[in-house]
Amino acid sequence: MSQGNLFIVTAPSGAGKSSLVKAMLEADPQLKLSISYTTRAPRPGEQDGREYHFVDRAQFQAMLDRNEFLESAEVYGNWYGTSQAWIEGEMRSGRDIILEIDWQGARQVRKLIPGAIGIFILPPSVAELERRLTSRSQDSAEVVAKRVAAAHEDISHAQEADFLVINDRFDEALQDLLAICRCHRLGVAKQTQRHAGLLTALSR
Repeated sequence: MSQGNLFIVTAPSGAGKSSLVKAMLEADPQLKLSISYTTRAPRPGEQDGREYHFVDRAQFQAMLDRNEFLESAEVYGNWYGTSQAWIEGEMRSGRDIILEIDWQGARQVRKLIPGAIGIFILPPSVAELERRLTSRSQDSAEVVAKRVAAAHEDISHAQEADFLVINDRFDEALQDLLAICRCHRLGVAKQTQRHAGLLTALSR
């Protein structure tokens, strides 16, 4: 069985990453989302095990001490981590995985899994980024200002990814992301593994 792909999707807060990833999962049944662990409190409407595995700091530290995370990082005062055993198991089964993490985590993952595909999503402008963050009505003005400032640091690492997608028109950005996924499934090495019998039959 051909090993699955790992797609690392990174973006500054407010770029539309979560909405795009949700649409990708709905459009492509071969994709599966990695659910990270976090010490952040759930936002309205979020459920444990769906958006994140919500744990307290003591639980997170215990997992960190047991080296259970493929990557981990502190973002805006909260910790996030990805289960290494889950990622590796899903990839061995041939499943394509989407990993939504920040640039720090992406850098850690690519050191351990060099074949991972990095995708960075950018907003069309800083003004639009600020508008999107403000329209959430979930964070205070002070928090929004901090996130906009942090976006400049995040975006300075965009060129570490393999692909840049501008989320100006949502549908267009979605199609770009799906095209990246399909392209990596059609590589010669993976297709040869999947269709070895067909290739043998056709080459006779």
